[in-house]
Amino acid sequence: MTVLRAGLGVCDRRLDPAARRPLAVAYSGGGDSLALLLVAKAWADACGRPLLALHVDHGLQPASRDWAGQAAQTAATLGVPFRRLQWSGLKPATGLPAAARAARHALLADAARDAGASVILLGHTLDDQLENAVMRGAGAPLGPLAQWGPSPVWPGGRGLLLCRPLLAVRRAELRDWLNAQGRRWIDDPANDDLRYARARARQTRDAVEPQPPAADIAALAAACRPVQWGGFEIDRAALADAPPRLLQLLVACSAGTTGLSRPRRAQALLARYGPFTATLAGARIQAGEQTVLIGREAGEAARGGLRPVQLPAGVAAVWDGRFEIMAPGPGWTVRALDGLAARLSSRDALRLRSVPAGMRASLPVISFRDEPSRVHLALGGPGDHLAYVGGFSEPLAADRFAHAAGLVREEREIGTNARMANSQPPPYVEAVGKD
Repeated sequence: MTVLRAGLGVCDRRLDPAARRPLAVAYSGGGDSLALLLVAKAWADACGRPLLALHVDHGLQPASRDWAGQAAQTAATLGVPFRRLQWSGLKPATGLPAAARAARHALLADAARDAGASVILLGHTLDDQLENAVMRGAGAPLGPLAQWGPSPVWPGGRGLLLCRPLLAVRRAELRDWLNAQGRRWIDDPANDDLRYARARARQTRDAVEPQPPAADIAALAAACRPVQWGGFEIDRAALADAPPRLLQLLVACSAGTTGLSRPRRAQALLARYGPFTATLAGARIQAGEQTVLIGREAGEAARGGLRPVQLPAGVAAVWDGRFEIMAPGPGWTVRALDGLAARLSSRDALRLRSVPAGMRASLPVISFRDEPSRVHLALGGPGDHLAYVGGFSEPLAADRFAHAAGLVREEREIGTNARMANSQPPPYVEAVGKD
């Protein structure tokens, strides 16, 4: 199988040739990303899709600015628009590779959203997969790479999928393919610096067997029923038979958190008998004999979550990682319902009755300049007050879960509502709680 054929095959399966929004390509200028850019260019040219090369300058090497210039020149030669992204600020003294990886994903997600892209192409290879396996064996918290999956950035990466067209190809094959074309690429000396775990892993990766892909939980995930208040309902028998990852994803999406809970804790909950209520990683789990409800744990407020947030006018803000809310104008604040139920209108009080009592305190309410008579539920959907005054509120858990659990298998399926399906998302800021 040639490099080009392998990459184009993945693009054909995952990407939408009829879409006109750009495809974002993570392009460092190294050999892997250069091969990716060439594959992406061939596929995009065949169907008329625009590309955007995104280069992250971590500022960790003296030559990084020159590398950015070389990458820009190569992209210009190929006729691909180029954008340089800078990781600025102080760098950590420890855990630098993990911090750089997190910063890279965040910068790529922001730039892709700004451009209206819904897919970011990454140049990982089978060698990266094997190196991750070596590093996991040494205790690194790295999971196996997926050919197709959601951005790890939340909430900034919401609605974005990552595609790795070259994940089944060995790095040496890419180099041979590039050399045959007379291509030149950038070699980062950090790749051979044995102070870093990945450089050490490269010395022993060929002794590692490729790890089988994670179990497909899409069929089980389809049995999870999202609810308007931002949580999920699932039959207990289906959840009990599922791998712990399903519960981990439900918990993260319901709680609005970034990381997953520990597998052992999820497994312990799945093994419990009889009705119970438990908390896990910011989520509240209410298990009955037949059904399990998973939502936000209001007690998380004691640890800094669910804080009041002043909503910027006309800009979509994400509150608590769970709801995207846009106020119609200045003066609106979003906060948790806890303690404010008595101030709701009779219409909102009626809506509240459909939410299980244990899940109500963490629901979002909006208020206008703290006026007692102007406190409204902000759950989205018919009857939501924001819709009447020109704003919106939308729970994010269902779409996030669909992406993470493998229910979205190709670009055409990204976005289950009109706004996410648009090529240009609404203006976005990360909502920061008041001090």
